[in-house]
Order: sequence, then C-alpha cells, then structure tokens
Amino acid sequence: MASLALTAPAIDSLRADALVIATINGPDGLRLAPGAEEVDRALDGRLVDSLSALGATGAEDEVVTMATLGAFGVPVVAATGLGKASADGTPVTEETIRRAAGAASRALAGRARVASLLALAAGGPPSPGLVQAAGEGALLGAYRFTAYRTTSEGPSPPAAVTLLVPDPKDRALRAATKRARAISDAIGFCRDLVNTPPNELPPARLAERAASAASKAGVDVEILDEKALKRGGYGGVLGVGGGSSRPPRLVRLHYHGGGARIALVGKGVTFDSGGISIKPAEGMDKMKSDMAGAAAIIAATVLAATLELPVEIIATVPMAENLPSGTAYRPADVLTMYGGKRVEVLNTDAEGRLILADAIVRAGEDEPTYLLETSTLTGAQRIALGDRFAGVMGSDKLRDRVVAAADRAGESMWAMPLPNELRQALASSVADIANVTSERTAGMLAAGVFLREFVAAGVQWAHIDIAGPAFNAGSPWGYNPKGSTGVPVRTLLAILDDIAAHG
Repeated sequence: MASLALTAPAIDSLRADALVIATINGPDGLRLAPGAEEVDRALDGRLVDSLSALGATGAEDEVVTMATLGAFGVPVVAATGLGKASADGTPVTEETIRRAAGAASRALAGRARVASLLALAAGGPPSPGLVQAAGEGALLGAYRFTAYRTTSEGPSPPAAVTLLVPDPKDRALRAATKRARAISDAIGFCRDLVNTPPNELPPARLAERAASAASKAGVDVEILDEKALKRGGYGGVLGVGGGSSRPPRLVRLHYHGGGARIALVGKGVTFDSGGISIKPAEGMDKMKSDMAGAAAIIAATVLAATLELPVEIIATVPMAENLPSGTAYRPADVLTMYGGKRVEVLNTDAEGRLILADAIVRAGEDEPTYLLETSTLTGAQRIALGDRFAGVMGSDKLRDRVVAAADRAGESMWAMPLPNELRQALASSVADIANVTSERTAGMLAAGVFLREFVAAGVQWAHIDIAGPAFNAGSPWGYNPKGSTGVPVRTLLAILDDIAAHG
C-alpha cells in the first residue's frame, strides 16, 4: 500500500506527479472547493473554465485530469468531484472527502507520487478528521490485490501520497495521519483475506494467517483444531465443516487493553457451496467472500491492539468449508451445539448461523459486557437493503450505537427489528429450534432471531449482516475496489472507540 505523509501547501516548490484538488457541482455549474486557490492563480484564473471544457461537473466519483503545461512543478492536476452543494453551500463531510480521495487514487494509476489538497476542501484549517479521511481514501483507493498475477494488469497505483496542510508538524494532524495508515493497513489485510482464492485459504490456513497477524500485534492466540472442537462439543462448526476434507477451526484472539470486556464474533465460512442444499452455479464464485465477517473481526482486533485502545477484546472466530460429500451434514439432521442446545437442520445453506451459534455461546462464557458479531449471513439482507447498506439487529441500545458509529465511520448501516413472532416460525417438531423458517419472508430478521437464542442473558449484543456491502461484484467506486471492501472494519473500530470513551 502507498506511503502517507504531510507537507506544507507551497505549490511553487511542490514536486509530485499529480496534484489532487476538489470540485463541487454548484447550482450555477462547476466551482472549486477551498484549497485550490493557489493552483487557480498559477493557471491565471482559468482552472474552472479549463476543467469545464474537459467535461468536469463536480459530480461524485468524477475525476478529470488536465496538464498544467509548466505553470508550476506538477505536470497534472486531477479534479475529483465532491458532488452537489447542499442548501448552505457546504457539501463536505469526512466521507465525501474519503470517497473523492479514493476515486482520485484509482484514476491516477501510473502516477507514482501524488499530492492532495483534499484535507483543505472544507475551508478553514483542516481538522484531524478531514486529514484522516483524506489519507484513508487515498490509501484505500490505491489498493490492489495482485498476489496471484504473473503479469501486470496495467499502470501501478500511486506509491506515495502527500497531504498538503498549513502546519505539517501539528501533532493532532500527524496523529490523524498515523491513524489513517493503521486503519488502511487493517482494511487492506481484511481485503487480502477475502480476495484470496478458496483453494488457497482453507480453515487451517485462515487460522494461521489470523494467528500470525495477531501475534505480531501482541494479541494472545488459541486455535482449536477438529479434535479439540470434537472434545469441546462444537456441533455447529463440526457439522458445517464435515463435508470438506479440509477440517474446521475455531480461533480465539485475546487483546488485553483494559477497560470494558467486548466479545467479537465473525463468520468464517471459507467457501460456501450450500452443502447438500447446493447453490446455483451462477455466482457461486463469490462465495469465497463468505468469510468476510471473520476477516473483519480478525483485522479489527489487530487494529485495536495496534492503536492500543483501552478495551479488552476476546474474539471468537469459527472457520469451516461448506461442501457436499458423503460426510456432509444433511437436511433433517439434528446438531448438538456448543452448550447443548439442539438444532434441526432444514437447509444446509443456512450454515453461517450454525457456526456462529457455537461461537456466540463460547463467547458468552467470557462474561462480556458487549458482544458484536458480523457475518455475510443472508441473501435476504441484499434483497432488503441492497449492496451498500448493512442490516443491524440485536439489543436496541447497542444496535443503535452501532448504526451511529457506522455513520461516523462512513459505512452505511440500517437498524432492523427482531420480531418476536419469528421465533415461532423457527419451531422444530424434533429439536429445540430449526435453522430456517418455512417462509421466504423476513429471512434476514429470522436469522437474527435464531442467533438471539444463543446470546447469554444480560449481554448487550449486535449482529451486523454484511452480505451485500462486504464484497463489491460490480465496478469500483469511491475508495472501494472490485472485490472485498473491508466493511465493517471501520464501524467496528468506531464502536470500540465509543465503548472505550463512554463504557
């Protein structure tokens, strides 16, 4: 990933391969955001007219480049759009800056050194939040997954990003830059895990990569293999993983940061064929992303340790590969879960909730104050909320705190209910509960109701269904590439920060 630094905005002495400025789609047409004044003066006040002639409108995700023709030491100006001006004329938010910075990094492939004025685009002295957003967006937009390429896919993304600020020695701004670097590294790690081909990432290998990253950050690691899982009675993880020749794992990560004890749980299905209830072939290749929840939890735990957050985190991450075979679990099987509850399996493609149930019960034994779980759990989430909004369920108070944290972090989430009547729809004639209902309606909510059955009494908990936003199957946008997005690492960090500050 690119390097990130601060320097003073002296255009005459600046040396870079491209300079990023911000534009706005105003009511009277294109206008420049704050920060670009000196660039405009160097171009004799013709910057808006020149960009307009090239088709610039200031729209979101738009990047228009133009040559400076020797007007100053940078050969190219890249104008990245912030979108429409709001009623008060200030459209700039941290997420707006983050997306614009990401779009610019994507557009500037082949330009090794990029300078950016985006931290100044809100006007006035730049805040640490805007500096962090500009840094995150630039770094995340420059991300590429190239581990399995033997030839280049085209020009390389920027290798060095410099944010222009009036006082590059300001401690708060330097801290914001350092934080942006740490967050971007964590998201890059999460993206790398999710993008890795499933033949290269069986449960044992995912566990090893989690352990390696956690150990480097000073986090304690415990790995349960299939024998330990059997001794412990993890029937959900063993049932889901039983159809694969590559056995399941459960990873436990413990960060001793003091403060409130927080349990984190993430679904780690390294590939989901649907099992005996096999999925359609079309789109099954995307099922390598069914461990995105696990990847986010691992990355967030390592990030919390890197940033030395004053909280205690115990992450419980179940990992399995869901395949059909002669040893696979079947519809109508009854699994005895960790803790003893028995579940009738009506659909083997509703496997995530089974491994999560084991992990949630185990996490509850640690007596946390809060439990946060995330997973690519249901196709119903995408039907209800699309591919950019995650659904959040759980205890009302913590659910709403998570949604608020997501808003601060720039990740889109929506609070969803857990209707009590759906519990009856999960009733089983032979076991304590069925893993799905017989109805096609409210699938996302029914999955949340199922998980609620395994949460320890008195624990505030939240379930984040990221089936849509965790993996971008379409074109890149903002700072999001095609493939893994790294959602919801930033939201997890934001809620951890909130708990650290307010309990």
